[in-house]
Amino acid sequence: MPPFMTRFTDDARLALDTLTDRASSLVNPTLRLGVTGLSRAGKTVFISSLVHNLLNGGRLPVFDAVRSGRVSKIRLEPQPDDAVPRFQYEDHITALVRDRVWPDSTRAISQLRITLDYESASGWNRLFSPGRLSIDIVDYPGEWLLDLPLLTQDFRTFSARTADQAKTGMRTELSADWLAMAVSVDITAPAVEADARRLAETFTLYLKACKSDERSLSTLPPGRFLMPGDLEGSPALTFSPLPALPDGRAPKGSLWAMMERRYEAYKTHVVKPFYREHFARLDRQIVLIDALQAINRGPESLLDLETALADVLASFQPGTNSFLSSFLTKRIDKVLIAATKADHLHHESHDRLERITERLVHRAVERIGMSGAGLDVMAIASVRATREATVNHDGHVLPVIVGTPIAGETINGETFNGERKTAIFTGDLPKNPDSLFQDLASKPEESLVPDLTFVRFRPPHIEETGGGLKLSVPHIRLDRAMQFLFGDRLA
Repeated sequence: MPPFMTRFTDDARLALDTLTDRASSLVNPTLRLGVTGLSRAGKTVFISSLVHNLLNGGRLPVFDAVRSGRVSKIRLEPQPDDAVPRFQYEDHITALVRDRVWPDSTRAISQLRITLDYESASGWNRLFSPGRLSIDIVDYPGEWLLDLPLLTQDFRTFSARTADQAKTGMRTELSADWLAMAVSVDITAPAVEADARRLAETFTLYLKACKSDERSLSTLPPGRFLMPGDLEGSPALTFSPLPALPDGRAPKGSLWAMMERRYEAYKTHVVKPFYREHFARLDRQIVLIDALQAINRGPESLLDLETALADVLASFQPGTNSFLSSFLTKRIDKVLIAATKADHLHHESHDRLERITERLVHRAVERIGMSGAGLDVMAIASVRATREATVNHDGHVLPVIVGTPIAGETINGETFNGERKTAIFTGDLPKNPDSLFQDLASKPEESLVPDLTFVRFRPPHIEETGGGLKLSVPHIRLDRAMQFLFGDRLA
């Protein structure tokens, strides 16, 4: 199909989906909230805690509709999309609260609907609104979101950008095997499946090495190479970028032509369906990031996270829906970038974590020229696993956090068993975020990478009574996130 016909068909499908969603929302007011995260930022924990706090009367002083008593009933309901797996809230909250283990992260899309009955604060709205809002939470991997920019890149552009990035910083060593293999193969010779498979496998190993905890890099498309699911072994995932492509077109039947065809198949059969069926239907979006992990890994990881955020924000088509345009196209009108695991810091450093995240987002927004969307940045902890305290050390009072490290975590040579609590001084984040972004090679005297101590903690102990769970999951600023993401729809 000619490219212009493909675009016309895609646009027509999007318009039809939007019309269907809008018609349904007139009868049952609905907000579709996208939740995604980069590099183990905790999206499963975020959704589980958000739902648990709503259902169990959690402490939500900033969430106006609940604080003012205007919400009369909150309940889970069957999700609207029967072909999408349900977010297994009950299993995840059992892992968190009863077993005190962090739930497994989801590796595919899932969905959950929670409905709130409320009384509007406006007499006019009470007259015309049914006083009910369904929030469809759409949970999907951050790697899928980072695939969306591929829709605007042909194979040559994708190959050049990936190869250039692979030759920078710590990626240089990690990509050596893949680049060596890619340049040793005659890409103009007839395609051999074994060569394609070896290239794809070596490229995948490079991506996995970048994502490992030791490096914590974020910009790693194609995302399905890291979580193939039922596509593992398919031709759509058996390709590789090719560095230094010669001018002209790929010879027919060549390895180059095969790679190019499979890359386009990946976009057609993997990226486009996700965009059309899920992403393009979202109203609001939260992107969770583990900024502390990136800070701990140094400037290169932070800069890579900044690049990933720019790619993420460029995909959102930011802007405000007008009544007429919303029936044909949908725009995400609110985006929240949330730095998670704020409970790993004393509250005195929370504002510094937010300033670092603002710095990451500001550069990304400048790069893509984003405007018109409601954009906010927060430091949150979906589940607060620690409490705060102070200790005296050499005549100084130090702010510390107290929690139970996960079995196997080590601090100063001591390995924990998962049962004993300990107090940790994590260190201080810098007042000036710019100091974290300095190039260590060119300006070592200006690079002030903090000496930080981060470990993974077990979820907190939640007391139960004979009648079941009575206390909600503790959190930091989850109510503020709720107010930003959907508080206005309950006004």
